[in-house]
Amino acid sequence: MRNAFSSEIEKLAEVHPEIVLLSGDIGNRLFDRFKVKFPNRFYNCGVAEANMMGVAAGLALCGFRPVPYTIVPFLTTRCLEQIRLDVCYQNLPVVIVGVGGGFSYASLNATHHSCEEVGMLRILPNMTVICPGDPMEARLSLRAAVEHSGPVYIRLGKKGEPAVHASEFQFQIGKGVKIRSGSDVCLLNNGLLLPEVVKAADMLHSQGVSAGVYSFHTVKPLDETLLKEIFNSCSLVVTVEEHSRLGGFGGMVAEWLTDHFPNPTRLVRIGSPDEFFYSAGEQDYAREVYGLDAKGIAAKTLQSLKKEVKL
Repeated sequence: MRNAFSSEIEKLAEVHPEIVLLSGDIGNRLFDRFKVKFPNRFYNCGVAEANMMGVAAGLALCGFRPVPYTIVPFLTTRCLEQIRLDVCYQNLPVVIVGVGGGFSYASLNATHHSCEEVGMLRILPNMTVICPGDPMEARLSLRAAVEHSGPVYIRLGKKGEPAVHASEFQFQIGKGVKIRSGSDVCLLNNGLLLPEVVKAADMLHSQGVSAGVYSFHTVKPLDETLLKEIFNSCSLVVTVEEHSRLGGFGGMVAEWLTDHFPNPTRLVRIGSPDEFFYSAGEQDYAREVYGLDAKGIAAKTLQSLKKEVKL
């Protein structure tokens, strides 16, 4: 995803002279081409992320389109006050791009894990929150964010994420995308786990379960129209995200369901538990531990379907 972001922002900068890329002491080689092409529109702000967010707000007030970029927890939880007051309070067009969401940096322990920031950012007024599911969604979300009039947070993975979309599609902020149809269960993915959710749907198909897959790349604003259609068509809806079950996409759907659309359809939320991940291991290991890989997602869904049958 980060390579897709680097390539796309370079293309966008050619047609948007107002774009300024800010780096929190990361991605130096990643942006070599950008720096050569636009030497006056790249600034390495160093390990001073809160200051970088203030610089971004100042640039936005001067008519620029700043894009601050660094590792997710350093860009979000460390800068929450600056995001809230400098950016969101003034409703500025700052595109905040965090790399390494969820357990992308699992082996570097809690300082680099990010399973809470979506919940923190989505409650901020004026903030739009996008979590792409593959490199294509990362490209298209950046294009849409640059055209958006207010603050946007884009949550990327690290590297090597498989492609789910074979080609470009009509991407719109706040509008989910159907990946495949299904009648028994609907799997709603947000963010990095989209390839795993597609694999899980294949596993469920082998067990005789028809599983629909949807990519809800935008957490806020939520696609309420599509949600209503889904809850009217499936007896079980499962949200999946590499984020805490508290406060993230699953929480957003649960709030919507409670407040706006009472329905007998059962909702199951798959995400990380309310705890720190203390074990040592890479992203695949963290996903396996918490049942966030394809096998775990399929098993949790089957278990929930059996409960539905008993009821």
